[in-house]
Amino acid sequence: MIQWLFFGWCLFLGVQFGLFVRHFETMGRSGYFSRPPGVEGFLPIGSLVSLKTWLFTGHFDTVHPAALVLFLTFVAMALLTKKSFCSFICPVGTLSEASWKVGHKVFGRNFRVWRGLDLFLQFVKYALLFFFIKLILFGMPVFALKEFLAAPYWALADVKMLHFFTRMSATSITVIAVLSLLSVIYKNFWCRYLCPYGALLGMLSMLSPFKVSRYQDQCIDCSLCSRVCPAQIDVQHKVQVHSPECTGCLTCVSNCPAKGALAMAFVKQPVPGVLFVVIVMLLFGGGVLAGMLSGHWQTSLTYDDYRQLIPLASRLSH
Repeated sequence: MIQWLFFGWCLFLGVQFGLFVRHFETMGRSGYFSRPPGVEGFLPIGSLVSLKTWLFTGHFDTVHPAALVLFLTFVAMALLTKKSFCSFICPVGTLSEASWKVGHKVFGRNFRVWRGLDLFLQFVKYALLFFFIKLILFGMPVFALKEFLAAPYWALADVKMLHFFTRMSATSITVIAVLSLLSVIYKNFWCRYLCPYGALLGMLSMLSPFKVSRYQDQCIDCSLCSRVCPAQIDVQHKVQVHSPECTGCLTCVSNCPAKGALAMAFVKQPVPGVLFVVIVMLLFGGGVLAGMLSGHWQTSLTYDDYRQLIPLASRLSH
């Protein structure tokens, strides 16, 4: 329910933002809608630039402040409550999960990649992550960061992202279609093999005090927890799940038939699943609220800025 509520919220933000942009693309002929800052959650690469700039100069980006606020919120969630962003909030994760569930109904099962190839493919998302970290955190000097954040391209990064979905090229459509098909056959193909954001959150989640824990004296060795795990973790043979692939989705816990055999635990102390979900939502809501109250949520760009910039969006390539 939480997944689909967030998915619906993302769709709402996307439509509202599309109407906001259309107002300026039509030179004011269409109605005006306010710009929703939440769309900046789709700018993770720019968020890395903002993060480094903030850490090195103390300047908190004012053009897309919500991008950094949401990035820091998701990082905090990973450090405290596993990759809960992936299992509860991420719209791509929601669609990916829906896809493999459809595939399971159609084929009666989900297929698995050969183990050696599976390990190699998992390396791809970490390679992509390290590429962006090297490029931005180690490769870009501070003056380049400032120039990027002051450039028209960064001001319109959210508009360019919108255009990616509304003005897709044949190549983009083909790639998305292939990834969608693979997601039907294999569980969470994009998330498991290609998502650098998930790779970062997964690494940070290793530090989380929450871990799925199995209590051997209560376990009946039915292996159901391993079979239902969306991340294909062999939960049955672990005392605690330390894998960076664990999203804290609680699927294994909710499907366990033996009472007390499996639980989400805080420093080895089991906690109710509902409480874990409440903590996840409080962390997310708290991060957003902190951004709003601190004045780091709404963009500093004015109506006139957008009136001048948005008609130029299609001409900006760098």
